[in-house]
Amino acid sequence: MGALSNLYDADEVLWNGCPCGLHATMFEHQAALADASKGSRFYCAETTPNGAEGPVAREATEADRALSDLAAPTDTAEKLDWKDQERVLANLAESAILNGIFGTDANRRAFLRAVGAGTAAAAISSILPIDKAVANIVDAKGPIEKKDLKVGFVPITCATPIIMAHPLGFYKKYGLDVDVIKTAGWAVSRDKSLSYEYDAAHMLTPMPLAITVGAGSAATPWTMPAVENINGQAITLAMKHKDKQNPKLWKGFTFGVPFEYSMHNFLLRYYVAEAGLDPDKDIQIRVVPPPEMVANLSAGNLDGYLSPDPFNQRAVYDGVGFIYKLTKEIWPGHPCCAFAASKKFIDETPNTFLALFKSILDATAYSSAPENRAEISKAISPKNYLNQPETVVKQVLTGRFADGLGAVRNEPDRIDFDPFPYHSFGVWILSQMKRWGYIEGDVNYKAIAEQVYLATDAQAVMKDMGQTPPDVTYKSYDIMGKTFDYSKPDEYIDSFAIKRG
Repeated sequence: MGALSNLYDADEVLWNGCPCGLHATMFEHQAALADASKGSRFYCAETTPNGAEGPVAREATEADRALSDLAAPTDTAEKLDWKDQERVLANLAESAILNGIFGTDANRRAFLRAVGAGTAAAAISSILPIDKAVANIVDAKGPIEKKDLKVGFVPITCATPIIMAHPLGFYKKYGLDVDVIKTAGWAVSRDKSLSYEYDAAHMLTPMPLAITVGAGSAATPWTMPAVENINGQAITLAMKHKDKQNPKLWKGFTFGVPFEYSMHNFLLRYYVAEAGLDPDKDIQIRVVPPPEMVANLSAGNLDGYLSPDPFNQRAVYDGVGFIYKLTKEIWPGHPCCAFAASKKFIDETPNTFLALFKSILDATAYSSAPENRAEISKAISPKNYLNQPETVVKQVLTGRFADGLGAVRNEPDRIDFDPFPYHSFGVWILSQMKRWGYIEGDVNYKAIAEQVYLATDAQAVMKDMGQTPPDVTYKSYDIMGKTFDYSKPDEYIDSFAIKRG
């Protein structure tokens, strides 16, 4: 991300979300390269050190070639760390100054490639005393740029760390005064985030990817610093369907999901397709805000839903539905919800972001401990948070629950809280977005996942807090007996009999 970037590395992407500096996102950049031969309005060509054709290229002179033999900046630059907040802020300030000088990444990269990092730094400093300017900016900003924050959440148990951090004091512990705002649904959460009414928000893990690539909204660089929860969802069916527990019998059913760009939608599609049903032809899938799920099931508008909790358990509590399958039985350890923030928020207020990030990681670690679940259930059940009976929330968080069919199940990992945003999560989600036609064309899965999911930053911050993050950011997964190899997403898509395109 920009706050940790090496400003004098010609291969770094700083102010625009693509390598050439002409596009807002990697997705648009890839589309441009793919459509170059068609005369696309997004046409670009990669710039190269030897002056190959491109939007900012020029013929290299002998002097350029001599200067370009200087040591690469990545060989000599000391890597920044989130722990050194003053240096991070100084780097951000210098980035802003260079942005004012060059305007685009394309211009900055071309200049660095032409003259080399050392010569570039000396030339710029001879015109503008950057060290003094940066010092003035750092001194003026202070440690936390913005204390009062607004963080949106949808009232579901997936948002547990974001919600409980308020009544249990985790935000105040890191010097923040956070107003957590209950939000009716995901479209509202997205729109309030895009208008910057919210500083950060509880989102579904596919949403930052969709926002970044422009699926369902204008393309805007977004980030997912942390996963909020893993598992924690279920397929719930109306009581009248107790005799239809084979998904092959669901043809003609209407199911609810909370949002198009959700793990709920993609897991439901995955599950019914494995049973031989086309989710776009054999069933209907409707977007229903989570708080309205139970009422629609009771009214007969839905035959079932794949929903976040506590609304699966609430259907049992109200006697209108039964829990057919926990999503951990489809994909153990799958991601669901996320803590998300705009790149603009992180770049403009890095110390505030770091304090908020740490409060979320701290709250997530607290939520992951089974012995804390009863206390948390009581804290987040009131009207201003989940507005649910405490017994319903407690059944979800502790994993000891009635299933609506007369059994009491004990599933301690029904929901869990692991914040690490694996890049491979992002690749899988993008593969499903492409499988079902939400994005089209060539997709640079890894580049987009690494732009949006801040796994390397999470590693650094978690280590600084004394937590133990994974040492890898990619993993393969077994989902319903099928292996997902993150290095071969297109082959994975092609292996399915039911897909779009």
